[in-house]
Amino acid sequence: MSFSERLQGLRKEKGLSQEGLAEILGVSRQAVAKWELGQSYPDIDNLVQLSNKFLISLDKLVKEEQKCSSKEETIESIVIDQEAVTFLIKAKRATYAGKGSEVRSSRLNSHDLFFEENEYKYFDTYLGNEKFSGEEAIWRNDLPFWAMNYCGRIVGEGFSGEFLKEALFLVNDEYPYRGPLVYQNGEHLYHCTINGDFGWFNGYEEIFHNDKKVYECMFHGGFVK
Repeated sequence: MSFSERLQGLRKEKGLSQEGLAEILGVSRQAVAKWELGQSYPDIDNLVQLSNKFLISLDKLVKEEQKCSSKEETIESIVIDQEAVTFLIKAKRATYAGKGSEVRSSRLNSHDLFFEENEYKYFDTYLGNEKFSGEEAIWRNDLPFWAMNYCGRIVGEGFSGEFLKEALFLVNDEYPYRGPLVYQNGEHLYHCTINGDFGWFNGYEEIFHNDKKVYECMFHGGFVK
């Protein structure tokens, strides 16, 4: 279930109209309608108010609902290699998110970044700029271990590459894929939704500038065997 679907369901459970919820939050009915259509996203203050109003944690409010998995997948998802997660976060902060230098292109006109530590190696390679597609991957003892593919684009004026890197630098142990679930700095707001776990996942990130979507990116990946 997406944030927009969850918001609509919670509002209806409380017997509130869009106008009623808008009045409680101090926003316009059009703003609530856009949230429920997925055309815009609440800022941090409004998310906190929604969390308090519907008695639901911020994490559960904004995170995508995970689908049921088989017993085998559930067992595998529990066995997460924390060492690899720690390395991945360090690698991300040392490369694109941390404004690290690119290395020699592996393909014609590709952007490539590299980081290694002990038995781990990390590669990030992508094509394009305003519209882009790429892959991040980890090798352990020179064997492919984990990979994530991503594809995104700028969809409006007001996008800031610096803000995107700022958000991606906040990658954490719980969600070691792109950025945090929600992050805001001034006029820019970053939002990320995730299904699954480190072993098998997919997700979607977006950036809003003054309540208007200006960037989006889809990603998916997991363990490589």
